[in-house]
Amino acid sequence: MALCAKDYQALSDEDLCRLIAQGDLQGEEVLAGRYSRLVRICARPYFLAGGDSEDLIQEGMLGLLSAVRSFDSDRDTAFRAYAEVCIRHRLISAVKAALGDKHAPLNNCISFETPLFDGDCILGLSGGDPIQRSPEEELLDREALQERTDLLQGQLSGFEALVLKLYLNGLSYAEIAAEVDRPTKAVDNAVQRVRKKLSRQLSSGEFSKG
Repeated sequence: MALCAKDYQALSDEDLCRLIAQGDLQGEEVLAGRYSRLVRICARPYFLAGGDSEDLIQEGMLGLLSAVRSFDSDRDTAFRAYAEVCIRHRLISAVKAALGDKHAPLNNCISFETPLFDGDCILGLSGGDPIQRSPEEELLDREALQERTDLLQGQLSGFEALVLKLYLNGLSYAEIAAEVDRPTKAVDNAVQRVRKKLSRQLSSGEFSKG
């Protein structure tokens, strides 16, 4: 019996993956839509650090598609966790392939993950494998990230910090504008100012310390 749109939306990620493994294209479309915001969240730090927004979104979607088609629903792993790994690996590979050795600081930009400003987003710059890290490495990373975050935070106005927080949470310019009650142009200008400040700190080598 054919499923309707409401039926698809009610299915878990893992159930959708089982349907997709059987050739269900509608299930693939539903799951891609469900995780499109996660792709934006993963891609936006790289855009802020100097990447091209649309290119990065496309790469992230390819990473998501790879996760959708290769996920093994019989394993004891949540699809979301698996998808995020695939998306981030695709983005990191794309950035490194595009930039080579010309912009080493950007090559080390991994994610904005741990809490920043009031507990939601942080700028993370870290070398090495972003997935397989020991507890000791994670602890050192968190300490270094806090120092780097403080450097960036000190350069941002309150409005810029708020816009950055919402932007990194995957909201569109229109959604951010509604949230802060400002024009979308003001939001765009704030994002561009954050990019410039981050770029100056990356170029100065401040984020390579520690």
